[in-house]
Amino acid sequence: MKLRPASLSQRLSVVFAVLLLACCGASAWLQMAASGRHEQEVTQRLSSGLAAHIAGNSELMQRGGLNEAAVRDLFDKLMAVNPSVEVYLLAPDGRIVAQAAPPGHLKRERVDVAPIRRLLEGAPLPIVGDDPRGDGVRKVFSAAPLQVDGHDAGYVYVVLSGEDRDAVVANVAAGSVLRATLWSIALVALLGLLAGLAAFHLITRPLRALTAVVQRFESEGVAALEGAEPVLAQASRGGDEIATLGQAFAQMTRRIAEQWRELRTQDQQRRELFANISHDLRTPLTSLHGYLETLLLKADSLAPDERRRYLEIALGQSRKVGRLAQELFELARLEYGVVKPEKESFALADLVQDVFQKFELAAEARQQRLVADIPSGLPVVTADLGMIERVLTNLLDNAIRHTPAGGEIVVALRQDKGGVGVEISDTGPGIPGELRTGLFTRPVFSSTAERSGGLGLVIVQKILQLHGSHIHLLQRADKGAVFSFELQ
Repeated sequence: MKLRPASLSQRLSVVFAVLLLACCGASAWLQMAASGRHEQEVTQRLSSGLAAHIAGNSELMQRGGLNEAAVRDLFDKLMAVNPSVEVYLLAPDGRIVAQAAPPGHLKRERVDVAPIRRLLEGAPLPIVGDDPRGDGVRKVFSAAPLQVDGHDAGYVYVVLSGEDRDAVVANVAAGSVLRATLWSIALVALLGLLAGLAAFHLITRPLRALTAVVQRFESEGVAALEGAEPVLAQASRGGDEIATLGQAFAQMTRRIAEQWRELRTQDQQRRELFANISHDLRTPLTSLHGYLETLLLKADSLAPDERRRYLEIALGQSRKVGRLAQELFELARLEYGVVKPEKESFALADLVQDVFQKFELAAEARQQRLVADIPSGLPVVTADLGMIERVLTNLLDNAIRHTPAGGEIVVALRQDKGGVGVEISDTGPGIPGELRTGLFTRPVFSSTAERSGGLGLVIVQKILQLHGSHIHLLQRADKGAVFSFELQ
C-alpha cells in the first residue's frame, strides 16, 4: 500500500511540535536549575554563621591537638538536632582531621580550600565546595577558621546538604515537585500545540486553495482556470509571502488563459487559412485543367484565334497559382521567423517613386492615375528596404487590381511623431463590412464580392509587425479602400 506523502501543514505541525517540546524541556531544565541554585543560595545565607558558631567552641581544639571527646559530643548533638548537615574539622591544608561519617561513607580525605577562602573573603553566593562523602559532587557549605591561642589551627567545614537531606529531597522531588513541573510543562505544550496547529491551519489555507486550483487545472485543463478567479482573489489578500505567491499565481493563470485563447484563435485562423487557400487554389486549377483539357480534345477543330484565347486564359490561371504559391511561401517564412529585417536608414519618398515606376504601365493600361502626395522635409526612416518595398508593392497592386478604369490611387506621406505616416487610398468599391474582421490576420475570400484581402495583406501585416508597426483600414466617405501605417 502506497502511503500518501505528508502535506505542508502536517510537516509544519510536526516541526512545531518537536520545537515546542524541545523548548519546554529546555525551559523545565533551566527552571529546575535556577530553582536549585536559588535554594543553594538561600540555604548558604541562612547557615552562614553555623560554622563560626561551632568554631567558637574552644573545647574542640587543645594545645596538644584535637579534643576527640568534645568533637564526638558535638557531632552527636548536631546530627540529632539537624541530620541534614555534615560537620568536618579540617587542617589548614584541607586535610580532614575529624568527621562523623559512618564507616565506608567517606570518599575523600582532603577538601579543596579555595572555595573556603572565597567564602571567607565574601565572594558572591552560592559557593560550592567538595563533599567528602560524594564522588566528585560539590555542595554549598558553611566554613569558619578554627583558632587555638590566637593561632590558625584549621577550619570548621559544614556541608549544608548532606546524604540524608539529598535522599529526602530526591524522594520529595520525584513525588511532587517534579510531577507538578512535568504536568505544567505538558499543559503549556498542549495549549501551545493546539494554538500552533490552528495558526498553521489558517496560514496555509491560501496554499491549500492554490493547490486545489492546480489540481483542478491538472484534471480539467484550462477551463478550471477560468472559474478560479474568486479563489485566487481570496488567496491574494494580505501583504505576506503567501499573498504575493497568490498574486503571482493569479497573474500566471490569467496569462495562461489568455495565451490559450490566443492559441485557439490562431488555430481557428490557421484552419480558415488552409480552407481559403484550398478554395483559392481550386478555382484557377479547375479553370486551368478545363482549358487544357479542351485544347487537348479539340486541338484539330479549334481555330487559331480560339486556341490562342484558351492558352492565354490557361496562362493567366497559371500565373494566379504561381503568385499564390509564392505568397504562401513568403507567409510561411514570416510566420516561423525565418526572415529577419536588416534595417537601414533611407528616404521613404524615394522608395515610393521607385515603386510607382513598377506600376506605371499597369496603371496606364487600366487608365488609372498614380498620385504621390509627398511634402518636403520628411525625416528618413530606419527599416528593411526590401521588406518595405514589398509592403508598398502589395498595397499598390491590390489597389490597381480593384480600382475601376479612370480611377485614382494616392500615396500620401506625412510626418508623424518623429517618423513618417503612410496612407494609400483608391477610388475602388472598397472592402465590404463582412470582410473587414480579421482582414490582416487571415486571408479572406468572398464569393459575392470581387474584392478580398488574400494573402497580400496578411504578408503586409507580418512585415510591419517585424518593424514594430501595424497596418490599419480607415473609413473615408469619398474613397474606396484606405490603408495606413507608420515607420520610425
